[in-house]
Amino acid sequence: PIRDVEFFLPLIVDMDQSEAGELSAKITKVRHLKTDSPLVLLLRLGTFLCLIGWSWVHFYWESPYGILLWQESTFTLAGRLGISWDEFVGSGANDGVVQKWMTQAGWLFLACAVLAITARRKVQIQMGGLIAGSLLLILLAYARFLKSQRELPMFVEHGGQILIPVLLVMALSLGVRHRVTVMTAMVALIATFAGHGCYAVGFDPWPVPDNFLNMTSDILRVENETARIILLVAGILDFVVCIGIWVPALRCACALYAGVWGLLTALARPVAGMSSDLNYWGADLFLHEVVLRAPHFLIPLYLFLVWRRPGQIETVIADSDTETVLSEALDSEADNKDQLTD
Repeated sequence: PIRDVEFFLPLIVDMDQSEAGELSAKITKVRHLKTDSPLVLLLRLGTFLCLIGWSWVHFYWESPYGILLWQESTFTLAGRLGISWDEFVGSGANDGVVQKWMTQAGWLFLACAVLAITARRKVQIQMGGLIAGSLLLILLAYARFLKSQRELPMFVEHGGQILIPVLLVMALSLGVRHRVTVMTAMVALIATFAGHGCYAVGFDPWPVPDNFLNMTSDILRVENETARIILLVAGILDFVVCIGIWVPALRCACALYAGVWGLLTALARPVAGMSSDLNYWGADLFLHEVVLRAPHFLIPLYLFLVWRRPGQIETVIADSDTETVLSEALDSEADNKDQLTD
């Protein structure tokens, strides 16, 4: 326990300067590790929930890759591999090559979700698996971008989801408070909120999506025009957050607001869609919408916790090393206590 470390602190004054400095460094590392473990846990949780949510989409719904695969060039390639048209398109019961591939991709997302929980700094294959998860999310975001008639905000708003596996890799390899890790998290936050802000404000040529208006009207019980004004204000605040996180005096408040707003917008899907008239209250239809959007509120929460303690920066030891460092510090203190007692 950390209190055992503090019990030995008075003994430092009886050591020579080099021993005291070494022990103080070890205790500082332990304290940083104890502080940083929740931050790593946030990134693990965000990565896991995002990937497991998209796994559910692949298994229960149709993944968005169809626009990439239902093309003449794809069928031509299949023909060269000896796959006939009937095998390619199937009978309509999800038994074609394309449907099978899109469903099987769900297992890749599931495997990456498991890695989010189990990955350790020194296991390179696990780190590579998390990077592969990020690449899968890029492919998925690109498919949705094409499906939206190439609306740029559609791709940009997936930035938080795309980058959270990379953030976890950085946190484990570089450190959860390393400047590169924090800067990447800021880019992820900006991408998510800038994409949402473009849609909420309704910048030409990206009109406010109908589902944004419908959710706002249904939840707040307001007319369509009132919902449009509310979304306009929310969109402006999204851009304020994107700018404010670069201002040291404002960044904590902006990150906290972003976390709360990200959670509320994620919850808006099931709140507006679930009903007692549906099977399972519609949980199977809407809950995954919250789960896969976990990075939208967990990344801002991570930044808020990092910036709340500005004096502790650039810890470069991952959470997997906590037990080793703590044990070394306690053993060293115990030995010194025995020597002083003798």
